[in-house]
Parts: sequence; C-alpha cells; structure tokens
Amino acid sequence: MCGIVGYSGRRPAAPLLFAGLQKLEYRGYDSAGIALLAPDGIHLEKNAGRDGVMALEVLGGKIDRLPAAAIAGIGHTRWATHGRPTDINAHPHLDASGEFAVVHNGIIENYLPLRERLRAAGYVFRSETDSEVAAHLLASHYSGDLAAALRGVLAEIEGSFALVVMSARHPGQLAAARRNAPLIVGAGAEGEFFIASDIPAVLKETRDIYVLEDGEMVVVADGSVSFTDFAGNPRLKTITKVTWDAVAAEKAGYEHFMLKEIDEQPQALRDTLSGRAAKAGTIDLGIGADFFAGVSRVAFVGCGTAYHAGLVGRELLERWARLPAETAVASEFRYRQPLLDEHTLVVAVSQSGETADTLAALREAKKEGARVLAVTNVVGSTAAREADETLFTWAGPEIAVASTKAYTTQLEIMALLAMFLAKERGQLPAERVAALLEEMRTLPAKIEDILARRERLRELALPLSRTADAFFIGRGLDWAVALEGALKLKEISYIHAEAYAAGELKHGALALVTEETPVIVLATQQALYEKTLSNVEEVKARNGRVLAVVRPDNKELAAAADDTFLLPQISDELAPIAAIVPLQLIAYYTAVRRGNHVDKPRNLAKTVTTE
Repeated sequence: MCGIVGYSGRRPAAPLLFAGLQKLEYRGYDSAGIALLAPDGIHLEKNAGRDGVMALEVLGGKIDRLPAAAIAGIGHTRWATHGRPTDINAHPHLDASGEFAVVHNGIIENYLPLRERLRAAGYVFRSETDSEVAAHLLASHYSGDLAAALRGVLAEIEGSFALVVMSARHPGQLAAARRNAPLIVGAGAEGEFFIASDIPAVLKETRDIYVLEDGEMVVVADGSVSFTDFAGNPRLKTITKVTWDAVAAEKAGYEHFMLKEIDEQPQALRDTLSGRAAKAGTIDLGIGADFFAGVSRVAFVGCGTAYHAGLVGRELLERWARLPAETAVASEFRYRQPLLDEHTLVVAVSQSGETADTLAALREAKKEGARVLAVTNVVGSTAAREADETLFTWAGPEIAVASTKAYTTQLEIMALLAMFLAKERGQLPAERVAALLEEMRTLPAKIEDILARRERLRELALPLSRTADAFFIGRGLDWAVALEGALKLKEISYIHAEAYAAGELKHGALALVTEETPVIVLATQQALYEKTLSNVEEVKARNGRVLAVVRPDNKELAAAADDTFLLPQISDELAPIAAIVPLQLIAYYTAVRRGNHVDKPRNLAKTVTTE
C-alpha cells in the first residue's frame, strides 16, 4: 500500500502535490518523490528518510528545487515491497531517456521476465523495484499517443496496480489505470483535475470525485477528462460528492482504522500470495532451495500476535513437511540457552521488523550459527536487514495497534513456507500442493463472505460487552486461533480473556466457568470435532454460555452451542486464516460498545522497541 497523487491544471503543481502526499503519508512513509512536467522536460526530486527524519519532511526541504511554473506532475509516498527504502528505489521512476515518468501502487507479478527482456533490448535499470519495469515498457510502446502506450503496458503486466504516467512529449497530460488497487479522480476548479489513490489527497481542493473501477483508464489533458476500459472503449462516469470530513476521509469513511484494516484483509492476502503461487502448483518464495538444505529443525520466535502465527507455522510444518519444529516466545528464547546449530532454521516473525525481543532472539540465533529467516511487513526493517533471508507480508501499513491484516498475511506466509518445505522434502505430492494453492486463491472471497455478515457478529458482541471475563477454547490449530482471539478481545475491550487448549479445561479452568462466563469455541478441525464437542458439553453442564465458530459440516457442535457463526467451507489447515476474522470483528464491536479507544488502546504501542 502506497500513496499516489497527480495534478493537471493551471496552478503551480509542486505545492499541491506535496500537500496531497502529506494527506497520504499514513499509506506509506519510507520514501517519497515528485516529478513535474515543465517546458524543458521532466524534473524529479525523490528520497528516502534520513537519520530519523521522515521521507516527506526531507522531500519538503527540496521542493524549491522544482520549477515553480510547472502546472502538471505526479507524486508518490512509498511503503516498500520490491526493493529497499532508498533514494533510487523511491517513486516516481523514469525511463532511460527521462521522457516518461511512472508512479505505481501494487505488485507487478511478472516483472522479472519483463525486466530481463527489456535489459536484453538495451534498457538500463537503476532501481531494485518491480515498478521501474512500467516506465521502460511505456517508452517501448510509445508511438505518439500516451494513452495507447499505457494500454500496451497494461496488456503485458500481471498483478495488481494503480498506475499514473506522464510524458515530456505531452505537457499537461496524465494517464492512469487500475486493477485491484484504488484510484480516484478529483474534479477541481475549471480545467484542473487531481488523480489519487485515496480521497484525503484531494479533499482540501475538491469534493467532486470520480471513482475508477477495476479495468478502467483515465486521461486528463487540456482541462478535460475521459474514461475508457483497457481496450480503449469509452466509459461513462458520474461524480460522487464526498461528504466526509478530513479525518474520516483518511479512514475512507470508517470510524476506526482497525475496522478499515479488517476489511483490507482480502486484498492483503491477494497481494501476499501474488507472484508466489503458480497455477501449476509451484511455489516461488524468492529464496533458493539451497538455503533450506540440511535443515533438521525449525524454531519460530515472535511476540504476541506474531507468536500466535508461529504456532500455526509450527503445526503446518510438522504436519506437512514432517520437520521437527517449536514455537518460542521471543522474550524468553535467548534466556533458555537454546540448542542451535547450522542445521537449525530460526523463523523470526515481526510485523514491524523492529520488535526488540524478536531482534534479540534473531541475533542470538545468528551468534549460535543458526540460519535466520525473517517474516515481516516492513522492507528495510532491522529484521529484514539482519536476517539471512526474508519473506515479506505485503499487508501495507497497519495503523491500529491491534494487528489484523498483518496477522492473516503472516498465516498465509506460514502456509506457503510449510508447503514449500513439504514439497522439497517429498512429503506432499504435487497435486496436493496444487490443490492447496488453489484453495488459497479462494480465501479472499471466503473472507469477504465473512465480512458481509458483520451485522451478525455485531449482535454476538452485545452480550460479550457486558461481561468481565471470557474464555476461548479450541484444539490443534483452533487453539492457536483461540489465543489470538483472546488477545484481540483483551487488547481493545479490556475484558479479561483467556485461551485454553480445550482438553485443558478440566485441569483447572472449568472451576471458573459460570453462567456469566461466555466461552467462545473454535471448531474447524474435522478429526477433533467429537473431542471439542465433549468440551462444549462440559461447559454447558456448568451453565456456561457457548458461542461456536464452526464450519458448515460441524452440525452437532453448532446445535449444542447457544450461538453460532458459520465459516465458509474450508480445509483444516487453512481454516485459521478465515476463523480469526469473526473474532477480530467481535472484539472490535465489543470495544466500540464499551466506548473504548479502539485504534490506540491504553498502555499499548504499535511496535515494542524495548525489552
């Protein structure tokens, strides 16, 4: 997730673009840049942050270097995916001639073969990004018509994108297109137009918005705007009048960032899977198989939500790859004096890549000679720099303290890693891997189905909001989900919540179950249905109230519960990715009903940088 802003009109473009980027900084902040169209060509300023100074602040000090008279341009604030957050990797990107400029949000899945083809044709690449491919492709397709050149690019690239392009040969003209990434056009004063990835960028200047749909293009030039599909067929668009205030606009109309980020999970899952799973059943992690050669044991380390992701990773790895694995709380890992050697793979999981305890565990592992793989959401983070290899979750910035989309994308990475190692070790046949990958492609749609039934989850949260205590139980992979569900509830609602492996209830916790104690039961693992049902009966015998989150085929347990939320049909191993979503929403609605500050709960910080 990154921020795009473009302008074509009659006023100086640089201050308008910079103001728009400031409103989009929440979408990405590791680097930023502006390119302006002037009579003598394209002028570019871009940079990463410097010594703790945010990238936009650095860019603001360079705005006066840009031509004040330029009345068209594009800008970008970046959340790095391909390539580190450096000056050269910042957007906009130019082609080799400097006559074409591009800003891009999303992921170009086939950038590697395109890059190699363009290099062979003599095009020189300066950055590590996938986005620079679009600039060179634009130049290669140009024959006098910028929109036609962009259509040529769109015919070649695969993946998700919002693209805005311009050319020194077409002063005042911008062309843009989208697929699975948001893009809007703002109609300002007579003869001026704004293009942006989100409404806050333009809200100060206009409330008249055109919303591009997937597969649509727009061209603004000479005070006019036209819309087409990717084939060039005209599209009729109507203006939407924005009535939100500026703060609400940053949240796209959502009351809280947490709810917005819950709703962003389907796209985050699509982006994280993008380019890593071929329909032929092959997995490309971007890491050579040699890195994993000789690994005889795996240790997942993380804190809080990341630790819970590691619990799922451990079980999938042992189940599929038959490789011994453990999960450790990062803050305890190095004090155990763990047994590590060159045959141990340590997987350090951290949303920010800056979690102090996880970094300490990572460094301990490296000191002892273990191989270290980081799983993080932030390119250029300390974990990414210090690990031997990194798998990035492409969830985009997460503003709310309580993690949602970072967690589900971590689970997706856990599944991909376990599948990859299982296939390498000959433990999963190719057809099974292909079937699992195909199911992973359907997960976003299944989560969209859950999100569409949020009103039911709002109802289920009502009695929970009145309680002082709650229990979450599950077996196998469901226990990992129960732990995360309990954490979400306690983080933002301040209700005392505990999670137990369901079979442990009778070893003490059952003494606390009363009719005032709701018990949320996860039951998605087919082989454990009967065992979990017996635990539900134990709760019911103590007058406990049971809310069951189950698959449609678990009819007996659904019937035994007081309340039920049905998940879409899903395999046991991938169920955690979907099963957590209703628990996130229940926690959210519970906290809202209790009047809590959802995005910034008391006593907590987004990134814990002290031990």
